Amino acid sequence: MLLLVLGTAAGGGVPQWNCACPGCSGARAHPHRRRRHASLAVRAGEGRWYLVNATPDIGDQIEARPELHPGPGPRRTPVAGVILTDAELDHTLGIARLREADGLQVVATAPVRRALQDRLHLGDVLTPYTSMTWRDLPRRGAAPLDRADATGPSGVRISGIPVSGKRPRYAADAPDDDAWVVALRLYDPASGASVLYAPALADWPDRFQRAAEEADCVIVDGTFWDDDEPRRTGISPRTATGMGHLPVDGPDGTAERLARLSARCLYTHLNNTNPLVDPAAPQHKRLARLGIEVAQDGMVIEL
Repeated sequence: MLLLVLGTAAGGGVPQWNCACPGCSGARAHPHRRRRHASLAVRAGEGRWYLVNATPDIGDQIEARPELHPGPGPRRTPVAGVILTDAELDHTLGIARLREADGLQVVATAPVRRALQDRLHLGDVLTPYTSMTWRDLPRRGAAPLDRADATGPSGVRISGIPVSGKRPRYAADAPDDDAWVVALRLYDPASGASVLYAPALADWPDRFQRAAEEADCVIVDGTFWDDDEPRRTGISPRTATGMGHLPVDGPDGTAERLARLSARCLYTHLNNTNPLVDPAAPQHKRLARLGIEVAQDGMVIEL
């Protein structure tokens, strides 16, 4: 299984266009600290890749990876589709950037699909430009990532593990559903390797714990270092957990849980206020002692 880390930042990226916090100012002064919105690319087969979440940075993210460049035909692209872990704007706005495609596959849970179709009217907007095909992301069992693998034993298989019923603000009055936010499980039958990707994690349910214990690589929500960070930095009157993100450190933090796993563990989806956006921050040493990494834009993970 081959993964490309296309981005590791939370909404707004690092730096955020209207922010002069230490994290954003540091990224402006030191370009190597810049982070694009959190996203992965997963190889489904030779010359076929799926993007996990479609961010506002999607054009630059594709251009930054030669594996995702078009060719050899003038309009032949290796980008076969998009998998969505939620309906938040920072994970879905990039779909509109793909309107030049001859056709576009989008894999999502039912509430996410309804939000994009009924609230953002994404299908109506894109129909004059391209044809969209929606596929369900299974909550139970697993499905082939690529339809070309539907009848064969090989090829990456995917499933979604519900981790939150948090709806995006534009769908705040939509019906409750535990699959508004899911962790994505990727499994390669050929190698037996599995990856768990959860860029937004409001809870740590038993099913998520079991998947984490079985995984070879776990990439999880590192939006905030501690629960009080949003209030302390003045970006929100709510706590991290109140905003739908388990913090890295503290009584409800995820670092100690990750440290008990045998998998390679990395944090992604870092907010600009998180001290981890500074490579010199002492919090990196604490994570290193626990055997946990902070994902970087451009990383390649092969299992």
